[in-house]
Amino acid sequence: MRIWVDLTNSPHVLVMRPLIARLREQGHEVAVTARDHAQTIELLERFGIPYQRLGHHGGPTTRGRAAAFLDRSWALLSFARRNGPFAVALGHGSTELTTAARLLRIPATTAFDYEFARLQHHLNCRLATTVVVPELIPPERLRPYGALPKLARYPGLKEEYYLADFDPDPAVLDELGIDLQRPLVVVRTPPETALYHRFESALYRPLLRDLAARVREGRIQAVVLPRTPQQRSELQAYPGLTVPARAVDAQSLVAFASLVISGGGTMNREAVALGTPVATTFQGRLGAVDEALINAGRMERLETYHQLSALLERTLAPPAAAGRRPRARRDPGLLLSLFLRSAQPAYR
Repeated sequence: MRIWVDLTNSPHVLVMRPLIARLREQGHEVAVTARDHAQTIELLERFGIPYQRLGHHGGPTTRGRAAAFLDRSWALLSFARRNGPFAVALGHGSTELTTAARLLRIPATTAFDYEFARLQHHLNCRLATTVVVPELIPPERLRPYGALPKLARYPGLKEEYYLADFDPDPAVLDELGIDLQRPLVVVRTPPETALYHRFESALYRPLLRDLAARVREGRIQAVVLPRTPQQRSELQAYPGLTVPARAVDAQSLVAFASLVISGGGTMNREAVALGTPVATTFQGRLGAVDEALINAGRMERLETYHQLSALLERTLAPPAAAGRRPRARRDPGLLLSLFLRSAQPAYR
């Protein structure tokens, strides 16, 4: 079976990596296209996944995004015509993929785990053949997108599937000069380019100042993982923070950390899956997955500086030995079977 996978953001590489590997192990031919955005290309290269680079992010303006969407959709159409026919197209929130697949009449699967990216979901859920989501999202929240007849739902977190074969590698500590004799804090910057997150937490810069001061006092170590070159440049204003120059083994960093703080979603849920204490500074409307994690006490939501200060004092103890924290490992084969529901019966 010839399968097309499109990746448009860093987390999508992580989700699709074990699925691509299983497909190839089963003898299927997989073609991967990727948008040059955040660390998508760097992660593909780090994991050794062959790909064709097509398109880029349209930036902060609606006009720029619309132009990039049209350009990339046309590029994907051309790619599929040259490299097809494909039995199925798989993506995690790639609107250009579902658009191109519909125009070419290729069955397509889309997936997501945050239900309030409304514009993206209105398009993808209507264009796709199958919509893969976690069971934690109530189906009624997906009704406005026309998704209900297409739903394929999985238990737990997507991170528990793609981290199933993961064991932390201490090499990343040497790479960044981290000594676990002092507590390690890992911070992921806010997803400022996302349409559903067009505003920044008031805690973000106070957090960076607080962590930088603690680093200079020798109390902790702090690694900040930026999403964009602009964010990386801005972080130079906080001496003491470790800012990697390119994509690193972030999952191992999370596993070794005493605390993770992120303005997005994926790294927070990776911390939950790996048993690391975690807090979110996300300022948009919380999705059902994060609501469930907070209600279960598996993640904390930071809304005031007092909360932040108390959290740092409470959690910054030497980290638990990596691999000894309780964690869930789920079979990626289940996730793959849901993604392949779009495939025509003759190819199953």
